[in-house]
Amino acid sequence: MNLYAIADLHLSYKSNREDWAKLQARPDDGLIIAGDIGESVQVMREAFHIAKARFKMVWWVPGNHELYTSTHSKEDEMHLRGESKYMACVIAARECGVLTPEDDFTTVMYTSPEGIQEAALVCPIFTLYDYSFRPAHVSRENALAWAEEEGIKATDEALLHPDPYDSRDEWCDKLVQQAELKLQAACETGLPLVIINHWPLREDTVYIPKVPRFSLWCGTQKTHNWHTRFNAKVVVTGHLHVRRTDWIDGVRFEEVSLGYPRQWQEAKDAGNDVNTMLREILPGPATPEIGQEPPTNFRRLGWGWT
Repeated sequence: MNLYAIADLHLSYKSNREDWAKLQARPDDGLIIAGDIGESVQVMREAFHIAKARFKMVWWVPGNHELYTSTHSKEDEMHLRGESKYMACVIAARECGVLTPEDDFTTVMYTSPEGIQEAALVCPIFTLYDYSFRPAHVSRENALAWAEEEGIKATDEALLHPDPYDSRDEWCDKLVQQAELKLQAACETGLPLVIINHWPLREDTVYIPKVPRFSLWCGTQKTHNWHTRFNAKVVVTGHLHVRRTDWIDGVRFEEVSLGYPRQWQEAKDAGNDVNTMLREILPGPATPEIGQEPPTNFRRLGWGWT
């Protein structure tokens, strides 16, 4: 099985929905969707049906957009806030045969670049964020004001409710504890892990120069060393809408977002479509020696390794 990934499909945009419908069949392969399919459960179901019809296995993790509740939400979703909205998404995924952070991790077999049959454990997780991706001199109490100094305030503050928790910070802490337990147990298998999360695990992989203080909504420092602590082979994330590949401590980090239509128009103009924007996770390239990792590769035009 080859394993591919994409995130931030944002199917509330008509052109992105039309492009997703053109997803080609890879019946022997697996697909990771790393969050931000859209805001409604129905849109998610439609996306899942397309993915499952074309791929042997599909994994999904939530992004912030799946968790939104607003006055524009569909009538049957208006009452879903926070954890209940997340669980409604999980139920929809399971109904479509899609694996979620609430399911057992899955072992997959793949052929390495050297032609060897190898195994990895695919681990979808959900951590949210706790506003800790910020400079040391900025306190949690002053974090939102610090971002607003540059005119930055995330839509999450209005639409992503933490219910039943008192805050997103508290919800994040609970989610991190749950993910830690599952990942620790996964390590006991001895298999390398493919860790999937919508939000970046490390602040040093967050590069959003137009809105740098948006980092507050991009993760938690509690996951900084998870790639080595939990024997990751690859870490797959989205959220930033800045496609890139990093090698850190011998682990490959893949930001695989598609983004809003305008954000990948240049890639389309270069001849790409949703199929060529899928990132190959396994087998992927050979792992470089420690200390010989290539620099960050920003993948503005697609997924190719060159």
